[in-house]
Amino acid sequence: MFGEACHVNQYQKEETMEKTITIQSTAGLHAELAAKIVQSASKYDVDIRLVYQHVTIDAKSILGLMSLAVPQGENVKLIAKGDKAEIVINEIEKILG
Repeated sequence: MFGEACHVNQYQKEETMEKTITIQSTAGLHAELAAKIVQSASKYDVDIRLVYQHVTIDAKSILGLMSLAVPQGENVKLIAKGDKAEIVINEIEKILG
């Protein structure tokens, strides 16, 4: 006797969060901050993007972050999607603020 194939759809709750943050560092978004952001973002299975002047990059990409050349006092928007969206945004806010 053959059993029927069973397909189970698992719905994972995905939280989406956005937050605008002002860059506080006098050097802007420099290499050290970019490295800390990538390290923090990479700890979680979250899709996280950083938006500056209509350019959106993956916040897990150090080259992407560096290419933005965001100066002090400018606003960036973080957009995170996943179960740990709020946690990763809060961590990155501490790095940038």
